[in-house]
Amino acid sequence: MAASLNEITIKDTKIPVVFEESRHLPIVSLQLVFKNAGHLSNTIDGLADMSAKLLNEGTAKAGSVGFATKLDAHAVDIAAHVGRESFVIELSALKSEFPYAIERLIELLKDPNYTPEALAQIKYQKLGWLKQKEADFDYIAASKLRAILFKGSALAKPYDGTVKSIEALKLEDIKHFITTHLGYNNAIGVVGGDIDIEEAKKYLAQILALFPKVATKEVEKVTASDKKETALIDEDTKQAYIFFGSPFHFAYNDKEQYKAKIAEYLLGGAGFGSRMMEEIRVKRGLTYGVYASLRRTKSVSYMSGYLQTKLSTQDEAKNLIQSVVDDFVKNGITQKELEDTKKFLLGSEPLRTETLSQRLGRAYNDYYYDRPLDFAKQQLKKIESVTLDEMNRFIKAHKELSDISFAIVTKRK
Repeated sequence: MAASLNEITIKDTKIPVVFEESRHLPIVSLQLVFKNAGHLSNTIDGLADMSAKLLNEGTAKAGSVGFATKLDAHAVDIAAHVGRESFVIELSALKSEFPYAIERLIELLKDPNYTPEALAQIKYQKLGWLKQKEADFDYIAASKLRAILFKGSALAKPYDGTVKSIEALKLEDIKHFITTHLGYNNAIGVVGGDIDIEEAKKYLAQILALFPKVATKEVEKVTASDKKETALIDEDTKQAYIFFGSPFHFAYNDKEQYKAKIAEYLLGGAGFGSRMMEEIRVKRGLTYGVYASLRRTKSVSYMSGYLQTKLSTQDEAKNLIQSVVDDFVKNGITQKELEDTKKFLLGSEPLRTETLSQRLGRAYNDYYYDRPLDFAKQQLKKIESVTLDEMNRFIKAHKELSDISFAIVTKRK
């Protein structure tokens, strides 16, 4: 059965519920998605992520190991994680164990492990991860590119945290974040599997009633820089790590997403079928792989991409990236490229809806981005019928893609 949009009422608020019943396997999945409670909500670098990690440490009474043992004994999985814009708590279990799983989630929400021991443990893990990232040149280049593209905004900050910010973090900071960002009134329920909608609503109402009402606000809108800056980061490396990005003036809920999807695929998302791979790897052998995507979110729309190359071919690769994008927006695509892309996107569609989690994820994204739940089907029809002239008008209208900034980890001479 197809996904549907429903709602429940908690106190003074109607809560949207994205739901799909699937009886193929005796498994149930439930997610609580809290809007505008992700990395972009950090008041301290790394706070949202550390708050999620704290919720993964079990309860104060049972402790991390004790709570995990309870879950493992019944094959229950409960986990929290964050993205840029959202904070997610998810639960999955066999249908027979789902009532038990709900009891454990309620236990966790009523008694999070707000102890010095739990805080010390997640700090230890996070600080170790950050130390490793000091030698991760992809991470360094990606972080620098964000700082260039989104200067002055939350997107430019080190939202995974810094050694300094994590060391200074207190339990009170995490408590405050959780109690002021996770509320019944900014939640979206996502439920699917071997369960009916009335059961799903009952469980969601039971859980969401435990949350407070929180202050809500819209996601901050950011425009990527068009200043075409280049930052060189000097490291002891034998390769150049090139990350690049530019503005893409395109709304997350635009009905012409199918055109952006085709353009993205051909520019840098198609592997060996993309312009970048063809020009930079196949013809010149400068890299094993080069990729670019057109990201469309509520907070920002932009192009981003990356490659690795020899230090000696760094400048050539950088210039080629600029050249490929310039040619793409000036001359557009060919009829053969369009036909090949159509065949791939239409032919591979079943692979994107094989699992319940894929279908629920798509349905949630459609709701979150203000689109109908059958949006993907509508877009497939438009992909099938779009003409070369329509695609090239779209591509040539986005000359801002050529305003590329670069962050390059290299070894200076």
